[in-house]
Amino acid sequence: MTTTPLHDTYITTRPALEALCDRLRSSSRLALDTEFVGEDSFIPKLELIQVASPEVAAVIDFPAVQAAGSLDPLWELICDPNIEKVVHAGRQDLDLFALHAGQVPKPFFDTQIAAAMLGFGAQVAYANLVQRIHGTKLAKAHTFTNWSARPLSKDQIAYAAEDVHFLLPIHTQLHKRLHALGRVEWVYEEFSRLESAVGEKSREPLDRYQRIRGWDSLKPRQAAVLRDLAAWRETEARRRNVPRGRVMRDEVLLQLARHPPRSVDELRGLRGVHGSEIDRNGEQLLATITGALALPPSAWPDIPRERKPEPESIGLVELLQAVLKALAAEAEIAPTLIATSADLQSLVEAKEKKTSVDLPLLRGWRRQLAGDVLAQVLDGTLTVSVDPAKGTLRLSAAPPSPPSV
Repeated sequence: MTTTPLHDTYITTRPALEALCDRLRSSSRLALDTEFVGEDSFIPKLELIQVASPEVAAVIDFPAVQAAGSLDPLWELICDPNIEKVVHAGRQDLDLFALHAGQVPKPFFDTQIAAAMLGFGAQVAYANLVQRIHGTKLAKAHTFTNWSARPLSKDQIAYAAEDVHFLLPIHTQLHKRLHALGRVEWVYEEFSRLESAVGEKSREPLDRYQRIRGWDSLKPRQAAVLRDLAAWRETEARRRNVPRGRVMRDEVLLQLARHPPRSVDELRGLRGVHGSEIDRNGEQLLATITGALALPPSAWPDIPRERKPEPESIGLVELLQAVLKALAAEAEIAPTLIATSADLQSLVEAKEKKTSVDLPLLRGWRRQLAGDVLAQVLDGTLTVSVDPAKGTLRLSAAPPSPPSV
């Protein structure tokens, strides 16, 4: 198997970037990866961009090139609709490209998602995939490198370049296997889902509170306070470009929601609330809390209350899980990629209540592979038994019901 040649091309200037982009512009596909540091900022700081075509590979020093001029030639290149961008586990990379380029680079191909369609597991690591497909074991010497430190050594640059070195040949192999199994449309359906997830609505400030562990244990009015406090923190962290926890930790927001203070002095008496934050934003915090408490019940969040499933429901979910595992094993796809236990529970509850439910399981390739089968099992039109010879599950059409007398 051929691989992208490794070059020691390290781009630190605008002229060098322009020359690189000129060489890459005729390529029909590019391998892309990034290195970034996110511990000390709200928006991760982009440090390196690795790019490779079948003929050339390079590591772009983002801060150095940005200081010398813009990266517009690169953004124009990776947003070219005639060039397919190959990434691995590319959600964060796509987020950063969308932020700096102003749009999601399309079309793209995520090798982790494609590998999941081919029996490599739901979230196979890049190094694991390289070893299994290419037979090469990657070094891990710089796994914990601080990519913001300069200068970078030749070994560090070579290590970063390895992240795109094997992507194009892996892309070729995965695409061939997908085509042979008739799953090319399936994988591009997943890429569309990933594209929609970049900058998704759940990242809006007023939805951020749902990511705070314990929010659903609050009363609805308290949840309204948490929602508005979390939105305030999101805006403040973004404005100052610092991590959310540096503004205020999750557990402190929960404490404020459960026991809302009425004055700045009460705020100062709470553990975990830094005095400097109170000096800077104490009045704004109180105004946010007061405003949330004044909201009518119609504006309070809905709290999902966990309901203990009936024993019959549990049995049906377990039956569907067994069928799902059998179907996934036959297709060599991780069952969690098709549906979660929560999806199956929702399907059973919808059947019990005779209502419709919108689940990924009932759309596209998932429905084709498993959704319709599971629905037929619930409807009783398919029966589940054990093949005594093979010890595996067997699905067969249910016999027609006898006519009523």
